[in-house]
Amino acid sequence: MTVISHAKRLLTDKAAVCLFLVAWEAGARLGLVNNMFIPPLSGILTTIWDLLLAGSLLPHIAISLERSLGGFALAAAIAIPLGLVMGGWFPKLELVLEPLFALAAQANPFILFHVIILFLGIGEATKLTIIAWICLWPVLFNTMNGVRQVEPALLKAALSFGLKRRQIFFRVVLPAAAPAIFTGLRLSAGYSFFLLIAAEMMGASSGLGWFILYSQENFNIHWIFAGAVVIALLGLAIDTVLVFMEKRLIVWRID
Repeated sequence: MTVISHAKRLLTDKAAVCLFLVAWEAGARLGLVNNMFIPPLSGILTTIWDLLLAGSLLPHIAISLERSLGGFALAAAIAIPLGLVMGGWFPKLELVLEPLFALAAQANPFILFHVIILFLGIGEATKLTIIAWICLWPVLFNTMNGVRQVEPALLKAALSFGLKRRQIFFRVVLPAAAPAIFTGLRLSAGYSFFLLIAAEMMGASSGLGWFILYSQENFNIHWIFAGAVVIALLGLAIDTVLVFMEKRLIVWRID
């Protein structure tokens, strides 16, 4: 694929995003929206740059990344092994736990935040726990579905070659379930930044969520949008990294 064709494909895929950004900038510059409430995109980017140069934003970015990635990693470390186990290899365990997990996944994370505070207090453990909770379920259920949807023909072929149960799991089931697992990871990565804002607005004194709340209390619209744009960019960056890892690890995937 040439550079020109790659650029055309990129512009086509991101056309809607580009149109939105252009409309945002043009609407603010032409006075179609009130700049007091919706500043132009260029002004937001300038604010972000100024905050980075002043050293006011980078510490909050680092703290928020640590919290969101910590909760995300904790959820993945629990959900992937559990989903692989419950994907059909242990039917009795699956029969007992799946209804419980399906019910727990419906619990409102904002209500759970107050419940978790009662046990863990207001601290980093509470923030990590609430982020891990919301990230847990997409990874768990996607992993379970990935294992269940492995083609029976692949399993029969593996048995015909004399592979043992453990070999079948690592050589057939796990690679076949990998696309579903990465789908769950990408969903959870987005959720980790979504819950990050709520977690840092309650009992925190640092992080991007706290930064947005502080800006709101001081009626600093540019800082509010700056924090929101940075969170969106961080989420996009994490998703891009996961897509890159998926394409490198799943070599047989057909795009």
